[in-house]
Amino acid sequence: MAINIFLAILVTSLATFLSRFLGFISSVKIKETSKLFRWFNCLAYSTLAAVIARTVIFPVGVLEEATYLSRLLIVILSLIIFFISKKNYVYPTIFSALGMAILNNWL
Repeated sequence: MAINIFLAILVTSLATFLSRFLGFISSVKIKETSKLFRWFNCLAYSTLAAVIARTVIFPVGVLEEATYLSRLLIVILSLIIFFISKKNYVYPTIFSALGMAILNNWL
């Protein structure tokens, strides 16, 4: 059993680092203004948006106990804080954690 876990960790680590290494090697030839770079950038943002939407709509674990309204409210307020703070990631992250704790525990 322990060997299977070790092998699973090893294989997934190799796959992750290999894809990152190949991305690093190929990125030398890609200009930031190229259509290919913009396509990958859009792909990354759309994947992130899908993960966030899935977490808000179909949560797993403790977040499942929160109502849709509270999750949606925290996301909207975090986005507002993100743009007010000139696209700083720290403030909305802290706000979302504290906001969900307050909404779920005390309200």
